Amino acid sequence: MTDQGNNNQNISRNPFAALFGSLADAKQFASGQKPPSHHEMPYSDDSEGSQSESENSDSIEDNDDSVAEISRSFLSRQELCEQLNINHMIQRIFLITLDNSDPSLRGGNGIPPRCVFLEEMAAEMDGQDWLDMDNIEQALFNRLLLLEPGKHLIYMTSCNAVNLSADRDAGEKCAIPFLYACFQRAKEEVTKVPEKLLSYAVRCKNLTVSNTRTVLLTPEIYVSQNVYEQLLDLLLEGVGRLDEVVEFVEEVIAGLLADQEVRTFKEVIGPVLDIFHSRVKDLDLCHLLLFSYLDLLLYFSQQKDIAKVLVEHIQPKDPDNGLQYQKTLLGTVLNISCLLKTPGVVEGHSFFLNPSRSSPQEMKVQESNIHQFIGQFHDKLHQLLKNLLQQSGETRHLLLSWLGSCLQANAGRTKIWANQMPEIFFQMYASDAFFLNLGAALLKLCQPFCRPRSPKLLTFNPTYCALKELSEEERRNRNVHARGLDKETCLIPIPPQQSPEFPQSYSLLTENLILTQMTLHLGFHRLHEQMVKMNQSLHRLQGTWREAQLAGGPAAEQLREQFERLMTVYLSTKAAVTQPGMLQNCLNLQASSAALLVQLGLNNQGPEHVQLSFPLAPLQSSLLCYVPEFFAENLGDFFVFLRRFADEVLESSAESLEQVLNFITMFMGNVDRMKNPHLRAKLAEVLEAVMPHMEAVSIGTAQPIMFQRQRVFCSYRHAPYLAEALIAVFVDIEFTGDPHQFEQKFNYRRPMYPILKYMWGKESYRESVKYLTKIKLLQLEKDQGEWEGLAPDAHREKESSLQMLGQLARFHNIMSNETIGTLAFLTSEIKGIFVHPFMAERIISMLNHFLQHLVGPKMGALKVKDFSEFDFKPEQLVSDICTIYLHLGDEQNFCATVPKDGRSYSPTLFSQTVRVLKKINKPGDMIVGFGLLADKIKSHADQQLQDEETYADAPDNFLDPIMSTLMLDPVLLPSSNVTVDRSTIARHLLSDQTDPFNRSPLTMDQIRPNEELKQKILQWLAQHKQERLQIGPSG
Repeated sequence: MTDQGNNNQNISRNPFAALFGSLADAKQFASGQKPPSHHEMPYSDDSEGSQSESENSDSIEDNDDSVAEISRSFLSRQELCEQLNINHMIQRIFLITLDNSDPSLRGGNGIPPRCVFLEEMAAEMDGQDWLDMDNIEQALFNRLLLLEPGKHLIYMTSCNAVNLSADRDAGEKCAIPFLYACFQRAKEEVTKVPEKLLSYAVRCKNLTVSNTRTVLLTPEIYVSQNVYEQLLDLLLEGVGRLDEVVEFVEEVIAGLLADQEVRTFKEVIGPVLDIFHSRVKDLDLCHLLLFSYLDLLLYFSQQKDIAKVLVEHIQPKDPDNGLQYQKTLLGTVLNISCLLKTPGVVEGHSFFLNPSRSSPQEMKVQESNIHQFIGQFHDKLHQLLKNLLQQSGETRHLLLSWLGSCLQANAGRTKIWANQMPEIFFQMYASDAFFLNLGAALLKLCQPFCRPRSPKLLTFNPTYCALKELSEEERRNRNVHARGLDKETCLIPIPPQQSPEFPQSYSLLTENLILTQMTLHLGFHRLHEQMVKMNQSLHRLQGTWREAQLAGGPAAEQLREQFERLMTVYLSTKAAVTQPGMLQNCLNLQASSAALLVQLGLNNQGPEHVQLSFPLAPLQSSLLCYVPEFFAENLGDFFVFLRRFADEVLESSAESLEQVLNFITMFMGNVDRMKNPHLRAKLAEVLEAVMPHMEAVSIGTAQPIMFQRQRVFCSYRHAPYLAEALIAVFVDIEFTGDPHQFEQKFNYRRPMYPILKYMWGKESYRESVKYLTKIKLLQLEKDQGEWEGLAPDAHREKESSLQMLGQLARFHNIMSNETIGTLAFLTSEIKGIFVHPFMAERIISMLNHFLQHLVGPKMGALKVKDFSEFDFKPEQLVSDICTIYLHLGDEQNFCATVPKDGRSYSPTLFSQTVRVLKKINKPGDMIVGFGLLADKIKSHADQQLQDEETYADAPDNFLDPIMSTLMLDPVLLPSSNVTVDRSTIARHLLSDQTDPFNRSPLTMDQIRPNEELKQKILQWLAQHKQERLQIGPSG
């Protein structure tokens, strides 16, 4: 503070001494006498008129000449009072002064308690120590250039009590906060000053804005200050009262836009966004300050000029590098999550620390808190994207271009190698958190049309995905910003004669839906896979840890730490992906996508939804050929995820479940609407996911709520067609990939067994499963020659149907409890398919092979310490196999086929089976029945042995070249020109659609009967039998 002694100056030099009647009055006032009454008022009143003025004129002139001279320099007392009021107003607004006189000479009201004395300017003013509209700009500029304004503070009133608030306000060092405070004080003056001073107050307010603009345009002048950081801090501090700051900022923005000669508006706002970016990257999800920054970012997105700069600012330097999008301001915000910031590095993580020492309730509370923060975070992200999309066309175009390019640059996230080489992955692509949050925000944008029966859904145009490379201008005009979709595999191939009809432009709904599905495809699927793997690893690690604890030693503690780290990662991941609001939004989207695909599958191109009905009409010019497979993959992946990790969500919407069942029923068994058999097989897993639970719940575990699922599944009006679709895809799996890929086919069929078992217990489904008995009718038609007169297409269709239905029974590669158990209940009423000539040998071969290992000489090789550890149930398997034999034993064809299994069958095997049945205490009727069946089969074996002796001398050209058995129905293979028995080649083609002699492609409709050879064989058989009859009696 300037020393108070410096205030003593010659009173006669003070122009305001003229306000007193005489110099003596002024001296009395300076000595502590009571000042004139108008000095005590904020604004001096000059209404006393000319009389008062004339009365005092003599006394003024009679005194000191200097005072009289100063007095005469003012035209009138009115002007004197006005100048006094302007000076006081400027002091109140800007907290600056040129007057360093004794505070006791000033009035108490209308003057701020502290001001910065502009000493250098006062020295240059040649005795003028008041501020007016002519010198305020210079004064304000000098004030802003002061490095330490607090060192220039003076008392403006006689009260010298400590006033920290006044010292802080007047001594503010930072230019932007100081000018904003001046702006606020000027606004207050505008509301208080008399009308004649209003224009001056407004000018002062405008000065704060123009000087703020100048400060931002010429920041290099203000050394040791970061004015852009000051502007950001001002906005942050004003988040709670943003309306107050916005008025000031909006006026500054208008000034910046009007004057872009020195610096463009982008060059001013860019540094502010850079500082914002550098700060926000260090904030955690549950940090309250984060949400202040997000509110500020929302303001940026609402202000059209800043919004445009923002979307320009986030464009990456290398648009082909996926990781670069994460390094932008928007990408940094999207990367905030409860997931680990650095994959695999738990140190420094804020969530789920020491989980083994926390109770389940404590972890549940922490997860709930995280979900609450994630929900608020996603709301902000959604509003941010929504605001930007609602701005100008250019801003919207830039944002959508950013999204489209980002998704294309990160397309490699779905590659198989990405999971195998994490080091390279994290250097190339944006993080899981980035895509999870982006997906959540886009899901919210989709919610207005995410209702299964919404007419808006039908405006979706999948031809968007068929567009190839477009120019930037075309993308802008046609609203097409996703890239690379023309290279995606679609649900069905585009027919050669069909060309897409592209509209002039696409709706925002079409683009939103496609961008959202692309984002989910790149993000959610990978996190799902990680959770499954972590879950498996945790179970293994927990078992190993417990064993180490029992054994003792340091290994137990190491395993505990390893378990803790992995558990932290798992719980953090689970909290991130199971946020209830996000899951509900995703459920709405996937159910709506299912409804949309069903409408496309119905060829519906109208404005209203069409009711699904069966049988389905043939497809004609369907738009399904433009729908990428990841639409169906996302749907399937999401519902399987819910079943595993968030089962309760499946109970939230019965309508959603019904839409999913419609989708599965239409597409799972229909190759015309979904070509990929692997994808259709995946739908069986989805069906299992949305069905009611059938597995037993362990004691102490809460029973899952399944009311909606049971109601929807049991009352589903298309139940017969759903069962038919399941059977169809079960068969089609046999034609996927290599015929020897047992494990893959087993995994595809695994979820189908419990579904079939559940359906078998429901009458509406059970009758549908029985349709398989049509195989018998088809076989009879064929055996009786009814197919011979059919047209080639009809004949091929019959063969295809027979082959498809026959393949249902091909279980010899599927060695599991579910397989045998399913056969056991199916064969109770469905027999024809399993005794089919093509399939009986395969069924019998599998059953005998099992029996040989379960009850025969090899049974000892299957013994392990703990059967339950490997889910091995030999007693149940033996019982189920015998049940199957008893169900099919009434069929003569089946019994006659059993001895033909030269690999495993022997009469001894069946007698050993009877012994085992007794040992495991099976019912007496089963034991007796199986014994009688064994005798029946043995008699067939004896008869076949005699037949073999009869046909032993058959000519070689009568024998099948593969099986070396007498051919009864020889057929000619077209490419190799080799004759084989029809049953032999039929069995071969079930698993390998090639000619076994030259590997050329081959199907059953290509083979031709060898009638000439067949007649020769029949003649030889008849002759041979006649000869044996003649030899028989004499023998």
